[in-house]
Amino acid sequence: MIIAEQLRMTVYASLLAALTAAGAYLAIPIGPVPIVLQNFFVFLSGLLLGSRWGFASVSVYILVGACGLPIFSIGRGGIGHIMGPTGGYLIGFLPAVYIIGLISEKGGQRVIFDIIAMVCGALLVYAFGVPWLYKVLAGKGMTLQKALFVGMYPFVPGDILKIAVAVPVAKALRPVIRVPGSGFRIPS
Repeated sequence: MIIAEQLRMTVYASLLAALTAAGAYLAIPIGPVPIVLQNFFVFLSGLLLGSRWGFASVSVYILVGACGLPIFSIGRGGIGHIMGPTGGYLIGFLPAVYIIGLISEKGGQRVIFDIIAMVCGALLVYAFGVPWLYKVLAGKGMTLQKALFVGMYPFVPGDILKIAVAVPVAKALRPVIRVPGSGFRIPS
């Protein structure tokens, strides 16, 4: 039974890693940081899989991309991409998904806690991404203020929309995806 549970969660984590990669392809290039859907799937990974399995899912996504598969924004891959202007956002996905999962778990997966979790997760992504963007592009005239204007402010409305969509999606999928310790059960 434990092996079946581990296998099921591994499949879900892999599926969400693949959806995160697909979300990276749905990109609108607007500057050094494109608008993408990959953080929507990072949010869902935390909400649906919890802190541990959500972290595993995002770790797989980043590891596979770092190995060179073109699964980062606009079909890029490799360790060089992680070291580039958007690398901080990718690294920020790891603490973000963990915190989203943790807050959601501790809050009994209630909507208000899910919203708080995703807001905290989005802030963590910005906390890693904006300073990284500034540091990487500082030699090209990037200031911290400009990094905020090109690496955060344009994305806040989209993140609000992603959070608004993630809440009902998670509510609909939770009865199907049974996370260990969440209280949800599916028929065997």
